[in-house]
Amino acid sequence: MKKAIQFGAGNIGRGFIGGLLSEAGYHVVFADVNQEIVDKINEDKKYTIYVKDVESKEIVITDISAVNSTKPELIDEIKEAEIITTAVGVRILPIIAPSIAEGIKARKENGSEKYLNIIACENAIKASSQLKEAVYGNLNDEEKAYADKYVGFPDCSVDRIVPPVRLDNPIDVVVENYYEWNVEEASFKGAVPQINGMNLADNLMAYIERKLFTLNTGHCITAYLGNYKGYKTIDESIADDEIFKTVKKAMQQSGMALVNKYGFDKDAHFKYIDKILNRFKNPYLVDDTARVGREPLRKLSATDRLTKPTMTALEYDLPVDALLAGMAAALKYDNAEDPQSVELQDKIKANGAKAALKEVSGITDEKILDDVVAIYEAM
Repeated sequence: MKKAIQFGAGNIGRGFIGGLLSEAGYHVVFADVNQEIVDKINEDKKYTIYVKDVESKEIVITDISAVNSTKPELIDEIKEAEIITTAVGVRILPIIAPSIAEGIKARKENGSEKYLNIIACENAIKASSQLKEAVYGNLNDEEKAYADKYVGFPDCSVDRIVPPVRLDNPIDVVVENYYEWNVEEASFKGAVPQINGMNLADNLMAYIERKLFTLNTGHCITAYLGNYKGYKTIDESIADDEIFKTVKKAMQQSGMALVNKYGFDKDAHFKYIDKILNRFKNPYLVDDTARVGREPLRKLSATDRLTKPTMTALEYDLPVDALLAGMAAALKYDNAEDPQSVELQDKIKANGAKAALKEVSGITDEKILDDVVAIYEAM
């Protein structure tokens, strides 16, 4: 029996990666700290993915179990796994790293010569590499040498909108029809697993930045502008003509940065932008602006979806006015239930919008900072 472990039994873990692994013939073990979800998965041994689009369908996922990720039983599961995936959020990777390290140590002690591939499916650049660094921090030199030989950490880019919809069964999940999972082929150890829906990529960075600069950039700007105008959901926000025009323009500006950096075909990329805008309009996905806009400090940081495309576009002397409008809207994001939003607003109150943006984004170009603040103050 092929075994896969999916860290994170949340909506994305169940509705995307876990589902693909199960359909590829793996017994999928979900590892999570939520004991209720763990118990429910072990009780039902199946759940349903509701694909909501113009044409809707239901996919029943079977051959699954779950384990509490804080319990020693997890190590026994890692000893037998062929593949480990994560969907926990990039900030949680250092927290799960010690358990993965213990599993690798146990495999070494057992003399296992089976390959293990670990893929962190997170909204971050090179998340698997970040996880590898955290795991290796818990291994000695001999254990690292073993991991170098038998454990792969292929980086990937993931793209699927999985909104937090409440269903009668708490482990059933609603997803959009569209998805992309691009994984770096060269970093696998041993035979590359055959998983339908997993695209093997050689220039992964282009895929990662294509997704970050397009879906993530457009999504969060839609959320911030929508939130500012009082809309609760993404589809409501993008239906506002003014927001639609700004978001599309921002995505085209980040898109031209990609065309210049990676040589993408402009017409093909602009069609990709239109496809994503149509995904935002999907009325079957009730996706909250608060969910998409959460953690504004991270989203404004130097390597993330607002600052990175802006600075990349500027490297090629390209216009960035719509991207700057997105950054200004992020500075306006005020949500008392989001700790990062509270911290951002505290920084703005204490030192002003310009100093706050400079600190959070790492931008040193005074003109760019002034331009964002001018838009912010005019809002």
